[in-house]
Amino acid sequence: MGKNKYIETPEILWTHFCNYVKHESEHPMHKVEYVGKDGEKVLTPLETPITFEGFECYLADEGVISNLGDYSNNRDGNYSNYSAIITRIRQNCFVHNFKGASVGIFNANIIAKKLGLIEKQQTEIKASVTNIPWVD
Repeated sequence: MGKNKYIETPEILWTHFCNYVKHESEHPMHKVEYVGKDGEKVLTPLETPITFEGFECYLADEGVISNLGDYSNNRDGNYSNYSAIITRIRQNCFVHNFKGASVGIFNANIIAKKLGLIEKQQTEIKASVTNIPWVD
């Protein structure tokens, strides 16, 4: 008899992800600012990036499972029916963060690094020292 899964179906996993997204929107981080001549403290809610790692932390906090490694790696083929939903969750995280960085909600440099979108350029400069009178 096989081992029972902590998350019984891909549909339940998707429901957990939707609950995570809702939880993040209902519990934003806050920027603390002091405004006016009296320095009144103002808390400005900030949208939180949705990440796969954050989703795993949410599941652990909810007592569901500590990580999704078995579900996402599918080493023994026991989680094949979860691969489409894992891909969908990762794509949702990517798109949310990409859009947020694109419109300036999130720090574009941090999100680009997280998403693996850093552009690497290499410039090669060659110089010639011919026909210069003081060079022998």
